[in-house]
Amino acid sequence: MIMRKLQIAAAIVALSGALAACKSAPDPSIVPDATPQQIVRVEPPSWWIGMKMPLQLMVQGPSIGDYAVSIEGSGLSVQETRKAESPNYLFVDIKIGKTAKPGTAWLVFTKGETSFKVPYELAAREKGSAQRKGFTTADFIYLICPDRFANGDPLNDSTDDTAEKANRSEPFGRHGGDLQGIIDHLDYIADLGATAIWCTPLLMDNQAEESYHGYACGDYYQIDPRFGTNELFKEYVSKAREKGLKIIMDIVTNHCGTAHWWMQDLPFRDWIHQFPEYTGSNFTFSTLMDPNASDYDRNIMESGWFVPAMPDMNLDNPFVLRYFQQWAIWWAEYSGLDGFRVDTYPYNEKEPMSRWCEAVMREYPDFNIVGECWDSQFDQLAYWQGGHPNADGFDSHLPSIMDFPLQEAIMAAMGENYPQWGQGMFRVYNALAHDATYADVSKMLVFLSNHDHYRIADAWNHDPAKMKIAYTLLATVRGIPQLFYGDEMMFATGKDYKSDGELRMDFPGGWPGDAVDLFTDAGRKAASGEYADAAALHDYVRTLFQWRKDCEVLHTGRTKHFLSRDNTYAYFRYFDSTSGKEADLSCGMVFVYVNNSPEDKTIPWANYAEIAAGLTEGTDVLTGARVDVRQPLLVPASSALVLAFSR
Repeated sequence: MIMRKLQIAAAIVALSGALAACKSAPDPSIVPDATPQQIVRVEPPSWWIGMKMPLQLMVQGPSIGDYAVSIEGSGLSVQETRKAESPNYLFVDIKIGKTAKPGTAWLVFTKGETSFKVPYELAAREKGSAQRKGFTTADFIYLICPDRFANGDPLNDSTDDTAEKANRSEPFGRHGGDLQGIIDHLDYIADLGATAIWCTPLLMDNQAEESYHGYACGDYYQIDPRFGTNELFKEYVSKAREKGLKIIMDIVTNHCGTAHWWMQDLPFRDWIHQFPEYTGSNFTFSTLMDPNASDYDRNIMESGWFVPAMPDMNLDNPFVLRYFQQWAIWWAEYSGLDGFRVDTYPYNEKEPMSRWCEAVMREYPDFNIVGECWDSQFDQLAYWQGGHPNADGFDSHLPSIMDFPLQEAIMAAMGENYPQWGQGMFRVYNALAHDATYADVSKMLVFLSNHDHYRIADAWNHDPAKMKIAYTLLATVRGIPQLFYGDEMMFATGKDYKSDGELRMDFPGGWPGDAVDLFTDAGRKAASGEYADAAALHDYVRTLFQWRKDCEVLHTGRTKHFLSRDNTYAYFRYFDSTSGKEADLSCGMVFVYVNNSPEDKTIPWANYAEIAAGLTEGTDVLTGARVDVRQPLLVPASSALVLAFSR
């Protein structure tokens, strides 16, 4: 009862304050504009009419917490203002009523006889914005490290407002790749068969060194000027869409960088996780689902810093959570994004991140978000996908997860020509045998490598035959395929250890004066030495993934696979009898046979009679030749066969 009375009293005080502010608010037309010294920033920097997410502004300025706030605009009002622990922040809840109109509103700040104002833009949403479709199994994602892809604008390689300057000779330095470089090569990406692009983070990373990777954010509302501008990012999304390419934004909610502007003056002490001395995460995801885990271990997992340069955000602070919810929605609405990839997903506090996912998906019900949950254990990975029946009742509301167990199985299998029990292609069979563990296998992101892994060419001794087998698996297993830039041409470091700066290498032809240009057909055919196989491998990938675009059974069909102990693997992608699709499709069934052994193999069709009975002729996807499957069929050593059937 006492608590209820206190809540009522607090509400009356808040309402009285709001009314007083409204009554005393000066006419904006006679109020001077705020100077940059009075209002440093307002975030989100703009908003839209008709959003489901309530608008909470974070205002920064010297002693701004001492000011009253009003807003001048049709259908707009200040619901509540809340001070931070730092006097230089003010959180302002804005109500956007049904009569609100797009246009410029004015935020008026008043303290005693002092008043000043700042404009705030409220825009109309683009038609169909809430119904946008995210990336799906019909897509093929191309992953790019933008600093290393192509330098379209050499003038922004180094900028006055960023700490680290360009040095292409330094593997961990800035090399000058940028958004314009990606825009200039959208045709290359689309021609490869890709339908979506995921770039590692493009937002400001102002660390003094190793800022090229972008994972230590310094400003969540600004594209790094060495990549371009916010306006250019929006243009990039638009031009990509013209080419049939979706855009996925890589974002980090778990941590920022030590060079983030707010690290000089945190709104609240618990805006980030702080310890008496530096404390890193224990990197043990199991603590978040283990009923036997100690609170101590769980806290270190969630609250410990990823590395010393990346302060750990505290999403248990409701202002931090709201900040990140609005930030994600702002970028989606501002630029027209098709999805997010969330870095280091399980390192976040899991309940707030569940609410983060809910907020984004509530705004865009057909959107997609994939989380990096780097876990090799099937059950522990499955825990993080939304809709999974977890024993503790937790639901992440995260639609998609990255299939690390399958990636690790493929990586290991490709290196085993004479496998022992449980090795070779049995690893791949076993990984897919766990599909029942997941809530939705169609939303598993399938990949061979990414910016955090060895170059697969290095792992497989620069063997083009192994590469082709891997491409075949990537194109035909269930899920959403993703390829790391350059892997289509066997990019390699030549090192037997993983060096992040070196494996994230420059794409030959992306810089003026490059001796080799792998962006062009002529350049690939003329390439020699380490790129001698570039043309053949590139064309193999292009053939597979251009075909995959229109093969619906690979997007929505089921899988039936067959066990073997001779380092081969066979599976069918098919529609079940209730789908009603088989009769209407030229690609109604796909058969894949992988021979990962150093010996030729004859396909044992009799073993597949339960699904292959009645099949007569199929089309070799890679050659276009018709193949009579009633005759013995030999598959050469270290190769794969893909047949499409009209049934």
